[in-house]
Amino acid sequence: QVQLVESGGGFVQPGGSLRLSCAASGSVFSLYGVHWYRQAPGKERELVASITSGGLIDYADFVRGRFTISRDNAKSTAYLQMNSLTPEDTAVYYCNAEIGLIDSWGQGTQVTVSS
Repeated sequence: QVQLVESGGGFVQPGGSLRLSCAASGSVFSLYGVHWYRQAPGKERELVASITSGGLIDYADFVRGRFTISRDNAKSTAYLQMNSLTPEDTAVYYCNAEIGLIDSWGQGTQVTVSS
């Protein structure tokens, strides 16, 4: 089972950008599908973006055109580039890796968008 560590969160003003990283260890990262989720205070966790082991990508409508998911299998790392951030993007962002019935989560990284 893969272990995940997110980084790159922080405080940013509206319109700004952040890049989140999800570093994996303990298994063959390239075989896993990777997803970014987020959870805002008082709200349910929601799927933000996905990238399959084969590189197929999908986005939630609320981030399409602003966020970009990618992966570097040689570095066992996935990324979420977030541009044009708004206060509504404030949340804890989680990385998830899955293969079959195996499902791993990182600890999350806080993203706060505020003026």
